[in-house]
Amino acid sequence: MTDALVHRGPDGSGYYEDEHAALGHRRLSIIDIEGGQQPISNEDGTLILVCNGEIYNSPELRLMLQKKHVFKTTTDVEVILHLYEEHGPECVSRLRGMFAFAIWDKRNRTLFLGRDHLGQKPLFYCQVDGAFLFASEIKALFASRRVQPQLDLEGLWHYMSLRLVPGLNTLFSGIRKLPAASTLLLGDGQQHMERYWRPDFRQPRRANEQDIVDELDSLLQETVKMHLLSDVRVGAFISGGIDSTLISAIAASITGERFPVFSLGVEEAGFNELPFARSVADRYSMEMHDITVRPNLIELIPEMIWHMDEPADPYGAGIYQVSRLASQSVKVALSGDGGDESFAGYDRYAGQRLVDYYCALPGVLRKGLIDKLLGAIPETFAYKSLAQKAAWLRHMSTFSDADRYLESLTFLRFSHESKQNLFTEAARQEIGDANSGDGVLAEFRSQHASEAVDRMLSTDLMIRVPNLNLHIGDRMSMAHSLEVRCPFMDHVLVDFAATIPASLKLKHLRTKHMLRRVGERYLPREIVRRKKQGFGFPLGPWMRSGQLSSYVQAVLGDSVLVKGGIFSAEAIQRLLSEHTGGQVDHNYRLWLLANVELWYRLNFEGHSIDDLRTLTRQFSRPQ
Repeated sequence: MTDALVHRGPDGSGYYEDEHAALGHRRLSIIDIEGGQQPISNEDGTLILVCNGEIYNSPELRLMLQKKHVFKTTTDVEVILHLYEEHGPECVSRLRGMFAFAIWDKRNRTLFLGRDHLGQKPLFYCQVDGAFLFASEIKALFASRRVQPQLDLEGLWHYMSLRLVPGLNTLFSGIRKLPAASTLLLGDGQQHMERYWRPDFRQPRRANEQDIVDELDSLLQETVKMHLLSDVRVGAFISGGIDSTLISAIAASITGERFPVFSLGVEEAGFNELPFARSVADRYSMEMHDITVRPNLIELIPEMIWHMDEPADPYGAGIYQVSRLASQSVKVALSGDGGDESFAGYDRYAGQRLVDYYCALPGVLRKGLIDKLLGAIPETFAYKSLAQKAAWLRHMSTFSDADRYLESLTFLRFSHESKQNLFTEAARQEIGDANSGDGVLAEFRSQHASEAVDRMLSTDLMIRVPNLNLHIGDRMSMAHSLEVRCPFMDHVLVDFAATIPASLKLKHLRTKHMLRRVGERYLPREIVRRKKQGFGFPLGPWMRSGQLSSYVQAVLGDSVLVKGGIFSAEAIQRLLSEHTGGQVDHNYRLWLLANVELWYRLNFEGHSIDDLRTLTRQFSRPQ
């Protein structure tokens, strides 16, 4: 099992075993390089810990705990052991960091599992033949040879809409994930799971805007400084957007050195962010590392799928490649992940308000004239094309409130209705009445937020962030033995952001207003005013011609999911025809389908990763 995770910890391994439990650990040495091996035990050897992650407030916790406890190492995670001795399961609420850990209590024969507040570090588990198994990645569970891959068809149903499997389940039957901000205690044949944290948006700050900007600036500086805790060199990812550039700028200011940053570019000018990233790097005399990526993503797909234990995601392709670049120079990199979800950065947040304005127009004018004009806009397959925005506006105007938010999540993938055509009748009967939107709608309508913007942010933080953004970021960085830290995902910062009035997060139609206000103190004006883009690729044009088009058509033309009676050949062919014919940009759907196909072959059809490499090599070319 630990051999299956050697990429997560290439610097060493450690083991503990007694008659009731066995623990294994792979180490990526970042703090206490010489003496921080795991598993670690407490003073009398009754508690044994394995942990993946970093505890950023460990120096303060250590000073407090040393009054009563003897530390064996100077590694950060040892504080968890002694906190558990003092506070039991409540220890997790005192940690500030990213972590997934297990503590075996020999005396009481209990196992305690904990996962960090936002789900930055993963933890999967299953029960089989009287045994309880857990690991950082699903492939390690399969390596135990106690459990075999079996498709969770309902999980696939949800994935085709949301790009994630919500709740406890995964794409594999019987394998579950510990949710973010949750603990699991096992003992005496019982299991007790508990959520220990969630942000509360119901009490907005009453301070004026300038005071909130000052507080946010101070908190960001504190948070970034904590995330620089390391005995090895730390760098950062940098795109041309405000999130990563702001984190990089603050980090460079704190270190006072030539701070290393890493970025990707593409040849297509409309997608290329390198000039903006370089402008910030030049301002702070950063050590800039960058590469230009060409349309050869195909060659990455087998590795991405293997590391993800899920279909590869186009967002993950950028993280995979920038992580590969960064790993040549550093072991740790800061990321801008989470800025959008705490400070209202996505277009769809402002788009919801724009739809409200659109719906306020007289029905005769809107439906009789404007809808027709919007529908006549030709598709250019450009990034956020006018045709795509118009189609989004028209579609969203037919929904309201929570239903509209849900539709905005599934718009580029498969809605509940479109899945009726994609999945065969036999598959739909097996799935039953499962609705991918139920969990999303329940979260949106919960009592933890009242303003529309805050409801969207809260739902994203609870569902999308741990199961999509951070999930992808962790796998794609750990594929290269690189630890990625996300200051915006610090739960203290998230709690603060939740109290910023909604009217200041999204001011009129200006996304990320408060973060831009802080950014004005650090960044060039063109960065602060730029619209969000991030690491992106022109998949639409690439899929209409050339290698990526040939790859998608070849893979889907010989679909084992169609042969297995899960997907409809006619539905897939219609998507291909509309995309290649220039009628509708289906690039997200086609990428999803092609990568689900290869993921299925790898896990359920007996194909090896070498088989996938051989297949994709036919369509890729060297950079």
